[in-house]
Amino acid sequence: MAKEPMRRVPSRYVQSDLEDPPRKLTDSPLPEFPVMDMQKLSSPDVDDSELERLNQICYDWGFFQLINHGVPYSLMEKVQKELQEFFNLSKEEKDKYRQPSGEIEGLGQLFIKSEDQKLDWADMLYMVTLPANLRKPYLLPEFPPLFREALETYSAELRTLALRLLTCMAKALKMDYNNMRAQFEEGKQEMRMNYYPPCPEPDRVMGLTAHSDAAGLTILFQANDVEGLQVKKDGRWVSVKPLPNAFIVNIGDILEIMTNGKYRSIDHRGTVNPEKERLSIATFYSPRPDGEVGPAPSLISPQTPAIFKRVMVNDYYNGYFSRKLDGKSYLDHMRIQA
Repeated sequence: MAKEPMRRVPSRYVQSDLEDPPRKLTDSPLPEFPVMDMQKLSSPDVDDSELERLNQICYDWGFFQLINHGVPYSLMEKVQKELQEFFNLSKEEKDKYRQPSGEIEGLGQLFIKSEDQKLDWADMLYMVTLPANLRKPYLLPEFPPLFREALETYSAELRTLALRLLTCMAKALKMDYNNMRAQFEEGKQEMRMNYYPPCPEPDRVMGLTAHSDAAGLTILFQANDVEGLQVKKDGRWVSVKPLPNAFIVNIGDILEIMTNGKYRSIDHRGTVNPEKERLSIATFYSPRPDGEVGPAPSLISPQTPAIFKRVMVNDYYNGYFSRKLDGKSYLDHMRIQA
């Protein structure tokens, strides 16, 4: 994206058919965005009421802010600093990391299926970070040393946090944790680093088109505390005000499938600011690439039959990335038709 200020938005970015303009939300009171405390959740003697609260939030909202998560604040500050410096690199330097033809990993945009398709008002750096053998050699191994070191440490910390969260969710669901562990312990971690520059006409663009996440679990770091995330709740868009040093966690389509609909992935979108740039890192967790996606066996019974298909993980993602980003349309494709 251009660093120089613009007076008008180029036509390729103007979205005239937005369902609800980003900055024209209802004035009526909106529900309070939920917050969970990781220290309470992961305590050996965690209260059943805390697990039930997590259970209800994952079903009703599919989103929550997470405090006391255990990731060092000094590391978060370091990641924020190095991410800012990366996006401040010259165009020539950043072009080293652009998506090669036919690839989705690298600097650029995803889900562009036609020349006349509207673009999001953002630059995105997308890549697989774990397992290490799946990393593209032209990305993380070639990043500036301080950026690479920060991301390596951050990647390991977030893998640990994701597995702790998934353990809590399995307890809350009263499901066989082996079903969860078998899927995610050797699973795939991906990161999408987002740069949203200031926009002269923020009501005419989207930073990130409305969608639900394909992965199982997403942990979002709103790196510079500029608001921009909106979550759809009861038909209305709710803006999320980031808490200091907190993460935002959301259920992805794969967890909705695994929980057989007990937890729900929720549409969300990214908006932009007329004066401030916004930075964020979304870290996604998926089952191991050679595994299957389907409802957990321990949650299926004659009374609660499977409502989603079983497919191989690689086939699931090939189908997802072959489509234009469009709400929960791919999850609907996974449903077993009555």
